[in-house]
Amino acid sequence: MRHLLDTRTLSRDDAILILDTAEDMSATQQREVKKLPTLRGKSVVNLFFEDSTRTRISFEAAAKRLSADVINFSAKGSSVSKGESLKDTAQTLQAIGADGVVIRHPASGAPARLASSEWIDAGVLNAGDGTHEHPTQALLDAFTMRRRIHGEASRGRGLDGVSVVIVGDIAHSRVARSNLWLLGTLGARVSFVAPETLLPFGARGWPVEIYHSLDEALRIEQPDVVMMLRIQTERMHAAFFPNEREYARNWGLDNARLARLTDTAIVMHPGPMNRGLEISSAAADSPRSTVLEQVANGVSVRMAALYLLLSGERGSAA
Repeated sequence: MRHLLDTRTLSRDDAILILDTAEDMSATQQREVKKLPTLRGKSVVNLFFEDSTRTRISFEAAAKRLSADVINFSAKGSSVSKGESLKDTAQTLQAIGADGVVIRHPASGAPARLASSEWIDAGVLNAGDGTHEHPTQALLDAFTMRRRIHGEASRGRGLDGVSVVIVGDIAHSRVARSNLWLLGTLGARVSFVAPETLLPFGARGWPVEIYHSLDEALRIEQPDVVMMLRIQTERMHAAFFPNEREYARNWGLDNARLARLTDTAIVMHPGPMNRGLEISSAAADSPRSTVLEQVANGVSVRMAALYLLLSGERGSAA
């Protein structure tokens, strides 16, 4: 792979290759010595223009376990806060010899702009851009689903016939978009549940079933996976629902709804969670929950992505 910018253009074969490579990476993380020499001599820059904890730490751990040199860049306190452009920052990274750039940016399309420009030769990996996509989060979610559903027989398999209900702040969620495209490619059936005010413009033209009632979605879809999304108050500049109590009552995964799930259904959340709002503590801490598995699997999936991007010689765009 030359870059990893989204899941919408990812083929089924490429997606399964990443997931299978992540299986290999996960196996190495069970050893006493977790470090691999694969990317020794390579430099990976974590270029974060937005605050992040889980994603940045996960990428840093992934790169270090592949023996890459890691440079962490935060926009706060850098030349960006003094007005430096993305182009100037990229050319600085080119000058120091970066082989890979993991970029998170508040503007949708910034990673694609960086990858398509001639500012830098490095492989670009999108760690979340605006309300566009977050491909490695969708890949780690699919990896987690595949392991829970297929167990030891997951290698080489997709998610054909799996029903996934994604609930919450769809409008501001790049995770929802990336999961929709990737899960569809892997054969899953995806449904969105949200109040009308939290559905993105144009969503009714996407290959997804849309519900306003979580109870109705759970009854009709009988989901194998229920994925709760965080209410992103930091991106909201208007009242999208009357109050938190009403949101929790209508769209939260409370104990009663948890009890109505099928025996094999799993509960997912990309984190961080707002307990008592989108998900109850009982649901978050139940054996159905994969929240901590998602964090652990994120390192393996990001190791796989960095390995596939950087282990070979840089070639033409693919």
